[in-house]
Parts: sequence; structure tokens; C-alpha cells
Amino acid sequence: MKDFKDTFFYRKTTSSSRGKLIDWSKPTVMGIINVTPDSFFDGGVNNSVAAALDKASQMVAAGVDIIDIGGYSSRPQAIDISEEEEIARIVPVINAIKQQHPSVLLSVDTFRAAVAQKAIENGIDIVNDITGGVLDADMFDVVAKGNVIYCMMHMRGTPQTMTQQTDYQNLVSEIMQFFIEQLKKARDKGIKDILLDPGFGFAKTQEQNYQLLKELDVFKIFELPLLIGVSRKSMIYKTLNTSAAAALNGSTVLHTIALQKGAHIFRVHDVEEVKEVFELVKNL
Repeated sequence: MKDFKDTFFYRKTTSSSRGKLIDWSKPTVMGIINVTPDSFFDGGVNNSVAAALDKASQMVAAGVDIIDIGGYSSRPQAIDISEEEEIARIVPVINAIKQQHPSVLLSVDTFRAAVAQKAIENGIDIVNDITGGVLDADMFDVVAKGNVIYCMMHMRGTPQTMTQQTDYQNLVSEIMQFFIEQLKKARDKGIKDILLDPGFGFAKTQEQNYQLLKELDVFKIFELPLLIGVSRKSMIYKTLNTSAAAALNGSTVLHTIALQKGAHIFRVHDVEEVKEVFELVKNL
């Protein structure tokens, strides 16, 4: 039986958040909890604190490593909401999960520095920024001061405009150039621990999403933990002419491919199923 450390893509990397050491040497599951009425798959399901806490407890029982809490839908043409509303949605959920599951790592899915600041004040470990620091100039300062892990995702535009910004000359090269530039800015601000997310579905066409998956292994050059989010996305259900609700099998297939191409962290709706992928692939 091969251990993941024996594979070509293995990089023994660790991160630190608030003094806690996190080891990415084995594949990691980030479970999604959207506290929104309009997310593409589970919008409205977890809108109450009780419902979100119940979902979190199910994920913990299934073996989740990180829970990612979002109060702003980033689906295409999503409704823009105020920072105050986003904060009001996420903070009670963060506190409830921390109280009931103090050992689980928590991430906040936001591109706004003020929201990240409130989440950090309430004990989150990771800031998951879909814009890679582009849309809020204060984000890097907030993350550096908070001494938490930063997940840098690639996208263009905003959730409202990104579908019109897919005119790449060389998709993967331009994403890599984006990371080179933003990593320098983040490190210059004092951020030490960074995850990379190439941003499946964000300012990318169906064809570009599959090209990105095909070439995913090139991102190992950064020697940073790589996070992917393809769970139940349109690149699956539009290709199969089905729906997000019926896209679990397709998600499993793409998670398997991404794992073999060097992904470390999997942002998913279905924790148990991706854990099964890890268990099976490690026997190859």
C-alpha cells in the first residue's frame, strides 16, 4: 500500500493559524456551510443557526477537517448584500460551531476585509477569499494581523460580472501569473501561510474548467497546499445534462482526478463520499 507521501506530487507542507500547526501531508476535507438563501446548491437549507449547527455536527461525525462558513453567495449573478448583513449571517454560526465542536478548524468564505476581521475576532482559523485579495485592499492587512491562514483563489471581476470575463490567451499561465503577483503582495504584507485555489467555475467556461483540471498538476511548482472546489458545480451537471442535486457521482469522479493530480484540500458538500475517495486512492 502506498502512502500519499510516496507519490510524485507530495509536498510535506504545514501551516500555522493562531499558533496551531496544521499538516497538509494527507488529503483534507473542507465541508461547505452556506448561510445564504441563494447559493447554487444548498441555498436556504442552513439559514438558521440550529440548521447550520446540525449540518456541522453531521460533517464532524463524517470526519470533516475544516468547516467553511459563507454568508455571501458567489454564484453567477448573485445578489449583492451589505457587509453588515454578511456579518450578521455568519458570526452566530461561527460561535455555535466553535462552542459545540471546539477542535474543528473553521474557515470564513468572504472577500471583504471587515467581514474577515469580525470572523477572526470570533475565532476562525482560515480566511477563504474568492478574489485573492483583489476586491478589498485591506484584506491582506487584516489576515496578517490576525495571524490566520489565507486561501487565495483566482477569479476575474465579481460574482455579478465574472461570466463575461473568460477571454484568456493562455488560461493556466494567466492564473499562475495572478498567483505570482498576489503572493508577493500578500507576503509583503506579512501573511505567512497561504493556500492556493485555481477557482473552478469563477470566470471560466466549461471548456476552461476541464482544461484547468487537466493541467492542475502544474501548480505544484508553488509548493503550497492546493485547494479545489468542484463539488456539484455546473461543470459537472451541465456536462451531464442533469442538476446539482444529481451531481454527486460526477463530483466523486473529478475529486478522484484532482487527488491524483496533487490537490491537498477538497471543498465539498459531501464529506463522507470524498473521504471514501481518499481511502480508495491511497491503495493505488
